[in-house]
Amino acid sequence: MIVKSNNIAGKLIKTFSILLSIMMTAGLLLIMLSCNSNNNSISKNENKERVISKAVVLKKPASTSSDTLKVNMPAAVFYHPDSLQLIKIKASTDSMIYEGSMHEFFYQMRNAKSVIKKTWPWLSVIELKNHRFITFVKSNGKADCIDLNNKNDVYGLFVFNGRKSPLFVDMTNIETVVSFYLNDASK
Repeated sequence: MIVKSNNIAGKLIKTFSILLSIMMTAGLLLIMLSCNSNNNSISKNENKERVISKAVVLKKPASTSSDTLKVNMPAAVFYHPDSLQLIKIKASTDSMIYEGSMHEFFYQMRNAKSVIKKTWPWLSVIELKNHRFITFVKSNGKADCIDLNNKNDVYGLFVFNGRKSPLFVDMTNIETVVSFYLNDASK
């Protein structure tokens, strides 16, 4: 009798462990399926909308001036927004982003001016604030006119050697870019 009860107990334990494995597998499967339900896809869409709304780039406000600066010598022309543009930019930008951007622009421009004065002292440095257009007149008499309303950068730098078309410069990479532009005699 004892032998039969041990045999029956072994079969019960084996059956119980098989049922437990099946129930755990089914439970995990249900959890995995519930994570991919419609409720989760709605939150994914909401997250996408949030990311898209944060990635929207506002266009720089148009200049309030229609003046033109004429440049007919080698120069580095730094341009800034006028006071009304700054007010509009500040109103349409989160204050933390605005302050961070102004800080970044200040240091980029200070560094760029320092590099230009040290490396290319013969290049005139021009500050441009209340002009919409810059006309660069080359030594051959041809001119390139730039409408700053078409530049979405609030602050910027153009370098002009007097012979080639002016170059819009990424101020974070000024030494390399300006060096290639000024040393390239092919244009």
